[in-house]
Amino acid sequence: MSDAIRGEARGTAPVPLSVLDLVTVGSGRTASQALATSVEISRLAERRGYHRHWVAEHHSMPGVASSSPAVILAHLAAHTRRIRLGSGGVMLPNHAPLVIAEQFGTLEALAPGRVDLGLGRAPGTDGATAAALRRSDRLHEGADDFPQQLSELTRFLDDDFPDGHPYARIHAVPGPVQGPKGRPPVWLLGSSGFSARLAGSLGLPFAFAHHFSAQNTIPALDLYRDSFRPSAVLDAPYALIGVAALAADDPKEARRQVLTGALSMLRLRTGRPGLVPTPEEAEAYPFSAAEREFVESWLANVVYGSADEVREGLDGLRKRTGADELMITGNAHGGDARVRSYELIADTYGLPELSDAAAAPGADPAGAPVAGE
Repeated sequence: MSDAIRGEARGTAPVPLSVLDLVTVGSGRTASQALATSVEISRLAERRGYHRHWVAEHHSMPGVASSSPAVILAHLAAHTRRIRLGSGGVMLPNHAPLVIAEQFGTLEALAPGRVDLGLGRAPGTDGATAAALRRSDRLHEGADDFPQQLSELTRFLDDDFPDGHPYARIHAVPGPVQGPKGRPPVWLLGSSGFSARLAGSLGLPFAFAHHFSAQNTIPALDLYRDSFRPSAVLDAPYALIGVAALAADDPKEARRQVLTGALSMLRLRTGRPGLVPTPEEAEAYPFSAAEREFVESWLANVVYGSADEVREGLDGLRKRTGADELMITGNAHGGDARVRSYELIADTYGLPELSDAAAAPGADPAGAPVAGE
């Protein structure tokens, strides 16, 4: 399964480059437009040699439209043919493991061999919303039970509960009981040390949320590598990091765009979540001294500017962390800025330009029609 995990560095990029999509909804825009942008990004990423496109689970946040990763991934699968698609991630304590096994078994059946299942233990929202999702206010129990939930989910994916287990006669379908035993590789996601240690001990690939927990990146990656034990999945550690990065033709415009994301995060952190503001709204916002300090601290961990400046920043981050893959999230108010950023980053690294025919729905990698369609 390691080939399904390790990517290939293309062009002059030092490691594989991938996309983390938060499906952001800007002020004056709609969720339908945000989802259409996700399709546009996925097709651009496929055409330009990005390795994978992940979407993240969030709830009760007006500025994102990614509450249902499996639904979005099915839609993206229908519009792409080669790029890996996955969750970055599904928040496992919010769901019954059997449900996730069924959803991702379905995705694997729809897009065989190119689905990733990234799992997190955080709620992906505030406590009240998490309680509504889980029908319980004992939220710590879900997080504490994460290793057990992970084990249960893995057994459903593999259809290998031992004889005598209460679930031994339950099958996640689509799944191995119906045919070949292929299934999505499981990744653990985290922003602290818990999942890093667990991923290492289980020999699983690990994804760290550098884009919102930069101070913990290197300690978590060190813990993952120190804890790593070879497994049937991986014989050596494989870690990617999510990084906020935005390139623009004009570096000043890049600053205007990333300021919208910083203001959006400020509002979220202070209990005022909303649609992603426009650049004009962000520029006119009357920041207090404390708010300005938060914004500048946040932007210090965002790589933005011209394409060359972004490449330099990404290369430096990769050297500092030793990450095996960089997963770029380009947050901005409008879809055009996000799409252009991924294109500029592909250009500055010389990523390959594949033909539209080769990447189009209904075509195999050589551009021929897919059998059965």
